[in-house]
Amino acid sequence: MDVRGRSYYCSHVASLTKRATSQFWVACFIDGNGRRLKRSTATVDRKRAQRIAEEYESASRRKRTALQVRRVIAQLHQEITGDKVSSTSVRAFFDSWLERKTPEISSVTLAFYRNAAAKFLAFLGDEADRDLTEITRDDITQFRNEEAKNCAPKTVNHKVKFLRMVFRAARRDALVGDDPAEFVDPVRKSKGAPRRPFTVPELKAVLSIADGEWRSMIMFGIYTGQRLADIASLTWQNIDLQRGEIRLVTRKTGRSQILPVAGPLRRHIETLPALDDPAAPLHPRAFAIVGKHGRSAHLSNHFADLLAQAGLREKKRHRRTKNGVGHGTGSSTGGLSFHCLRHTAVTMMKEAGIPAAVVMELVGHDSEAMSEHYTHVGAEAMQKAADSLPDFAAA
Repeated sequence: MDVRGRSYYCSHVASLTKRATSQFWVACFIDGNGRRLKRSTATVDRKRAQRIAEEYESASRRKRTALQVRRVIAQLHQEITGDKVSSTSVRAFFDSWLERKTPEISSVTLAFYRNAAAKFLAFLGDEADRDLTEITRDDITQFRNEEAKNCAPKTVNHKVKFLRMVFRAARRDALVGDDPAEFVDPVRKSKGAPRRPFTVPELKAVLSIADGEWRSMIMFGIYTGQRLADIASLTWQNIDLQRGEIRLVTRKTGRSQILPVAGPLRRHIETLPALDDPAAPLHPRAFAIVGKHGRSAHLSNHFADLLAQAGLREKKRHRRTKNGVGHGTGSSTGGLSFHCLRHTAVTMMKEAGIPAAVVMELVGHDSEAMSEHYTHVGAEAMQKAADSLPDFAAA
């Protein structure tokens, strides 16, 4: 209808009309499917309204991306109102998201999230300071593919999962209409050599060339079955030789552990230089590395080099990045890593006839469900399990 309430006919060129109930010009145009459409221009200025009408028609007739449409609308909004459409940059949102998550997650998880965020922002370069809505599925797919060139599939997929969490939060906050990470598929896991236990000769070979600190961490790995980061984080206050116990909280699962000290490990601990400070680390170099980077990737690379020196795997090449993080680019020939000491402890105890429940209680479980699957294990049974392991102290 025109200003007098009469009906009108839309031509094939974008035109204007007014409704009796509104002061704003109404755009009249035909879309790519031949449908006659009307949209308010939200302006009383005829020149501006005509331009908006033409943009409406252009946008409806061409297959524009959602991003292009958003840009047009933002530009028109600024021209009409004089105000810019509020926006949030990728960098700003990632920073605020990490700040919100800090009290909710462990320090290890937070370190991984920060590292993944830094990698993604570095990948975007200057685009990281543009609006969050401009990130596309292609951006995230390309980032995934770049990371896959230098990282293990599991690590890459964790980073993709992290991006999904961030953009899902952005959608909940109404900062993006679509989640660009939602349909980015994980990378396929490579079929490398599976992890396996060390043999006794292999353990002796590694121990024979390891320096004092690595030798000590290997001993702890064999006799406690704990992960590398947990062993590197041990301080003297975790050790109670009077009770014959090692007390710690695992970094990965947050599970409290009270572990018996096996005879060979006790003899080894007694040779370590004790300090007056109970907070002093047992393994200072490793402790400093995990404290600096928040994870044990660097130590894993060092251990891989140690295995190569012992002839147990190929030399692992490390690529240095801008932030100093090294990525292994070689591959293992035998599926051996520090984590295999955990498998070694499990295998040796089972071969000694130790019940599965006792073995799993000693090395720790990865989930509460697994823990609940087993019955409570007494300290005596735990000590028997630890003492069933061979003596490598004299290797």
